[in-house]
Amino acid sequence: MSKLRLLGILFLSNVLLWGQSKPQVKIVTNYGSIIVELESSLAPKTVANFLRYVEEGHFVGTTFHRVVEGFVIQGGGHLEDLTEKPTHDPIPNESERAYKGGLKNTRGTIAMARETAPDTANSQFYINTVDNTRLDFKDASETGIGYCAFGRVIEGMDTVDRISKVRVEWRKGMQNVPVYPVRIRQVEIISGTQ
Repeated sequence: MSKLRLLGILFLSNVLLWGQSKPQVKIVTNYGSIIVELESSLAPKTVANFLRYVEEGHFVGTTFHRVVEGFVIQGGGHLEDLTEKPTHDPIPNESERAYKGGLKNTRGTIAMARETAPDTANSQFYINTVDNTRLDFKDASETGIGYCAFGRVIEGMDTVDRISKVRVEWRKGMQNVPVYPVRIRQVEIISGTQ
């Protein structure tokens, strides 16, 4: 077998392996680190959107601005003073595809926050601290479409649990805001992309 052909086979093997790997993202907070593994095959537009914000450095300096014990921790959109950062256009809701592929709003999954309308998610995400089946896809109606889970925590649920227990208050018209900010210091892709 020629060296050129062997190099071609090795290159193709690496491309195939890369295509099958799942992106992993490390979120560093002042409470510890969280590593999430993303499901591109089940929520491709959602994962691409999240990775775009990671690559642009959007999440650095934002906070987990909404913490509801026994429910979720939510972040990725507000600065410490609760100013909302500018975002790209919203993305389509892929909750049906993700749900039918087996990715649900269970403890430890990461999902997109959104407004009431289905296709309004942009940068904000949340991590489920318990199983939240009421957030899952039910049907294609506006009230039944649910929230799109797009990955899961593979390391750092202890950090998520620590954050979920912080003291919260009403501030600037928002409820469940941590009294002491839960800062997102760094977010980086650690594997699974070129």
